[in-house]
Amino acid sequence: MSQDLIKELRELTGAGILEIKQALNETGNDKEKTVELLRKKGALKMGKKSDRVAKEGLIETYIHPGSRVGVLVEVNCETDFVARTEDFKNLAKELALHIAAANPLYVGIADVPAEVVEKEKEIYKEQVKGKPEDVINKILEGKIAKYYEEACLLEQPFVKNPDVKVKDFVAQAVAKMGENVQVKRFARFVLGN
Repeated sequence: MSQDLIKELRELTGAGILEIKQALNETGNDKEKTVELLRKKGALKMGKKSDRVAKEGLIETYIHPGSRVGVLVEVNCETDFVARTEDFKNLAKELALHIAAANPLYVGIADVPAEVVEKEKEIYKEQVKGKPEDVINKILEGKIAKYYEEACLLEQPFVKNPDVKVKDFVAQAVAKMGENVQVKRFARFVLGN
């Protein structure tokens, strides 16, 4: 168990050193399996923290070079102490940059209006007409999941690391900061629109 590997895993996952050592022992020093295990533990931590009130935070801005695209994003946490940390500020900046690049329409799946989902389903049903009912249902599930991945910020692959969804990127921050962190809302402006 090398110190370089522990340091690298700490940077990748935001987990504590003892947690990393324990995960390495559980996975037989397999780096990929350790990252996966630590992410699962981070998701569990996030689940435990998600019911805590996040009323502090900050509003971050991003103006793309050339001043043709701009973003405002509100990211909340539990305490003003965490809101002032570099880690939290960097998280908000990365999210603003992602929003500018990926152009999401909603924060999460729960924010997508039911009528939008129904409209999408109607479109997809027209595309797969004539197939058996069970096949249609599976195709619809897949297409709706793909729609959520394209339209919802938290479901999108993170622009700086497409292997990680934005919600997992936020979960890593939760594990590192030890507080509930939520993306409350955002606005994306494009010159002329």
